[in-house]
Amino acid sequence: MKVPEKVCDKLYIEGQWVPSTGSGTIDVINASTEDVMGRIPEGTPADVDRAVAAARTAFESWSQTDPQERAKFLQALADGLGARNQEIAETICGEVGMPMFLAQLIQAGLPTAVAGSFVSLLDEFAFEERIGNSLVVREPVGVVGCITPWNYPLHQIIAKVAPALAAGCTVVLKPSEVAPLNAFILAEIVDSIALPAGVFNLVSGTGPEVGEAIAGHPDIDMVSFTGSTRAGKRVAELGAQTVKRVALELGGKSANILLDDLDDDELEKAARAGVGSCYLNSGQTCTAFTRMLVPRSKHDDIVDIVRDEVEKVYTIGDPAAGESRLGPLISDAQRSRVRGYIEKGIEEGATLVAGGPEQPEDLPTGYYVKPTVFANVDNAMTIAQEEIFGPVLSVIPYDDEDDAVRIANETAYGLSGGVWAHDPDRATAVARRVRTGQLEINGGSFNPLAPFGGYKQSGNGRELGRYGLEEFLETKSLQL
Repeated sequence: MKVPEKVCDKLYIEGQWVPSTGSGTIDVINASTEDVMGRIPEGTPADVDRAVAAARTAFESWSQTDPQERAKFLQALADGLGARNQEIAETICGEVGMPMFLAQLIQAGLPTAVAGSFVSLLDEFAFEERIGNSLVVREPVGVVGCITPWNYPLHQIIAKVAPALAAGCTVVLKPSEVAPLNAFILAEIVDSIALPAGVFNLVSGTGPEVGEAIAGHPDIDMVSFTGSTRAGKRVAELGAQTVKRVALELGGKSANILLDDLDDDELEKAARAGVGSCYLNSGQTCTAFTRMLVPRSKHDDIVDIVRDEVEKVYTIGDPAAGESRLGPLISDAQRSRVRGYIEKGIEEGATLVAGGPEQPEDLPTGYYVKPTVFANVDNAMTIAQEEIFGPVLSVIPYDDEDDAVRIANETAYGLSGGVWAHDPDRATAVARRVRTGQLEINGGSFNPLAPFGGYKQSGNGRELGRYGLEEFLETKSLQL
């Protein structure tokens, strides 16, 4: 599948496509072919100033619109995303490297569903309530700067933009410069539904230029950021200078606990599902279950199951062909980073069960990394503590339930995780002890209406559903 090169030579500010004040451009690279698949403007702080001024002006009227009026725009946005599902999927398949059948379901389908979810939420959300002699009202926080990542690019954009608009906020978006073309499709949809000028603005560019200009801008009331913990600390530092609200969704090193009461069939199901939870999007997922915690007595048996699953199911290849479960990584830099971690795991004494750091022989072009499994991993090892963001699974033995919980919590992160047990009540009890923002019980499915976010260095704030809407609201008390 050859997607035509998409050249985006203008930014979207105040309801118009306008040239950047700078002259630079950024090439967008296809992750599987290493060819240029598009080009975007390299925006400047001056562009951010223009976008913020437009958003500030638009806020005065947009913040006063009836929630049902905002819901109509969100429904039109969801419809527009659905109508361009194939184009969005093909674009993100090229940008990120997710296989097409998954890109259609997740990269294109999920943003459509999330945008639509806020339509019904607006119908039922209570923006005010009486408490004694007080009227407590929920008002939009103001102008919101959204800085988004490349791994689930459009989903992460919609998870911020949709609730911000639903709340009555106006938005300045900086998408990842590595996977930005989908954001320009979104801006085209926004333009087509006649959203009032200045309510949504798009400024593309790099983090050090556009991202930092947004995070530190005195006329931006809130920044919502998704990305690495290192970059999130910088956003928080800049945001603190104007005491703006900062919501952060950062890294993860999630544990998947397989408890010792699982029978043989349940254990096999859990182990095979755990591989998928680690390898989704070639491991480029902040919630990836990269640590599989297993009873020490069953470690070797589980490793055999995992090896079999990887060898039989997790083939790698051209994501556009639709024949493989794993595509490439996002970039050469990310491939080098992941290979470095694999080499570090070998150096530190973990047992390499599958994969390795070498380029797949049959895929000389593209940022591919073999699906890799390490066994006999100690939780103190680098591969068990640092976020790798690639298809690398660490199998870690534990002695008893308390030891499993200790290992799960012995990390700087706390974003996601899983617990598998024969007794679901036991699994739930163990999950309550894990310090993380979201856990799957016996493979429970993702719920786009449930709150999403992390503990510890995985960030603060919540996205999606009612909790995601509340992030963009201020609380005012009127004493009557």
